[in-house]
Amino acid sequence: MRRVASLPNQGTKTVRIPIQGAALCAGFPSPADDFLEGALELPRWLAPNPPATFAWNISGDSMRGAGIFDRDLAVADRSLKPVNRSVVVAIVDGAMSVKRLHLEDGLARLAFDNPDMPAFAVDDFAEGEIWGVIRFSIRWHVARAGLVR
Repeated sequence: MRRVASLPNQGTKTVRIPIQGAALCAGFPSPADDFLEGALELPRWLAPNPPATFAWNISGDSMRGAGIFDRDLAVADRSLKPVNRSVVVAIVDGAMSVKRLHLEDGLARLAFDNPDMPAFAVDDFAEGEIWGVIRFSIRWHVARAGLVR
């Protein structure tokens, strides 16, 4: 686990990151239309490349080994280069989902990060593309209904 020794002191500059309306599948992809649901205001150091940064609500439990759970908010950066074991946003047969990228012997494989989920081979799908890299996720630790709006 990566620890933050101290937070960067970059003043109060913030950026607005679009929140995609369709939930990002953390399980088997399901068809859904993408649309913007709003924006998330973040400190610039959390989103250093705002035009390439997007947020999604997560739906499903296939990435719990990566610390990403159902109803979390995940922030992806399209400008980051995925490396072995990156958590990525992948487009699999036209549907966007979150997966763990494994690069072995020149081959790319996508996997769930939940031992209770069945494994699948990318070869089982017609098309696949790495869309972006998950930079971080946000998890609610209080019931959402109890939050003051």
